[in-house]
Amino acid sequence: MFISRLISSILILAFVCLTIFVFPNWFFGFVATLMIIAGLFEFYSMLEKRSILAYKYFGILVGMAIPLSIYLDFRLTSGWEFLFITSACLIIFVMQLTRGDTQQAIVSVSTTLFGILYISWFFSFLIRLKLLSGGAGFVAFLIFTTKASDMGAYVVGSMMGRHSLIQRISPKKTWEGAIGGFLSSILVAYLCKGLVPQIPSSHILYLGAFLGVIGQIGDLYESLLKRDCQIKDASGLFPGLGGMLDIIDSIIFTAPIFYFYIKYVL
Repeated sequence: MFISRLISSILILAFVCLTIFVFPNWFFGFVATLMIIAGLFEFYSMLEKRSILAYKYFGILVGMAIPLSIYLDFRLTSGWEFLFITSACLIIFVMQLTRGDTQQAIVSVSTTLFGILYISWFFSFLIRLKLLSGGAGFVAFLIFTTKASDMGAYVVGSMMGRHSLIQRISPKKTWEGAIGGFLSSILVAYLCKGLVPQIPSSHILYLGAFLGVIGQIGDLYESLLKRDCQIKDASGLFPGLGGMLDIIDSIIFTAPIFYFYIKYVL
C-alpha cells in the first residue's frame, strides 16, 4: 500500500506541476473540469450505495458547465451565477415532479444540488485563481501547502499516532497526525513563499497554518461522507490513494478561502 501510494503521489505531482507551469491555461481548465466530472460521478455513485436516487447525470452536466463558464468568462448577465443556480434548481424541481414515485423527493433534490455546490462550485475556484495575475504561483502554493497537510498527517499518524482524533468519523486519524499535518503545512508554506512574492512574508506562516487546518476539515468531511455510505475510498482510480474525491477533498475547502484572501485581503 505504501509503495502504491508513493508511486501514485509522484506521478500526480509531476502531472500537476506540468499542468500549472508548462501547459497553457486552457489545458489547466480542461483538467480541472475532468477532475470535477470524476469527483461528481464518484459522489453520486456513493449516494447510490445508500439507495439515494440523486439526478446523477444532470448534476454532472451542470457541474461541468460551471468550470467551463468560469474559464470562458461567460456572463449572460451581471449576476449570471444567480441566474445559473436558479435555473438549475427549477429544472431539478420539474424533473422531480415528473418522476414516477414520490419517495425521497427532498433527499434527491437536495443531494443533487449539494454535489454541484460542494464539488463543482468550490473546486472551480482553482480556475479563478489560475486566471489571476501570477495565478500559477497562487495555485501551486495552495496545492503544495494543502496537500502537505494530508501527507504530513499520514506519515506522522502512521509512525506516531496513538490518540484517535474523531473515532466515529475516521478511526485511523489521530491527534498526532493532525498536529504533524498542521506543522507540515506551515513548513511547506514557508518553503514555497518564492512562488507568491505578492503575499507579504508576515502572512505566509499564518496562511500555512490556516490552510492546514481548513484542509484537514475538508479531509474529515469527506471521511464523514464515506462513513455514511459505508465505503473505504470514493473509488479505486488512483492505486493506494483512492478516488478523485480522496485526492481533492482538502483542496475543495481551501481553494475558495484562498481565492477570497487574494481578492479581498491581499
